Amino acid sequence: MLHRAAFTQDRAWDADEFANLLATPHCHVIAESNGFALIRVIADEAELLTIAVHPEHRRAGLGKSLLIRSMAKATELGAFELFLEVAADNAGALALYHSTGFAQVGLRPGYYARAGVGPVDALLLSRPLP
Repeated sequence: MLHRAAFTQDRAWDADEFANLLATPHCHVIAESNGFALIRVIADEAELLTIAVHPEHRRAGLGKSLLIRSMAKATELGAFELFLEVAADNAGALALYHSTGFAQVGLRPGYYARAGVGPVDALLLSRPLP
């Protein structure tokens, strides 16, 4: 499963978790052959639930493409702001999010468990949508 390949430090979501999310009318998948994003749009707010790119296809613009398409879909569905959370030690994701206009709006201390290194903070980011 692509999500498992993309998330080696965090617990990957299982098929039932995806099925339950996708069964709701508010969740939408943005997919490409080697990656996908899952967003939830409720009223005028959107949340990027996950974005996954196969490790062999990273650093080629796929993550940015998925993020931009996710923002466009959220806007199309009436959202004015997009939120997400990211592990503080995920330098690649943080670079992507900051380069696309996201700013930190919150913190969840010790949110992610990491084997051998202790817990890692979750940063809450958001950005207005066009």
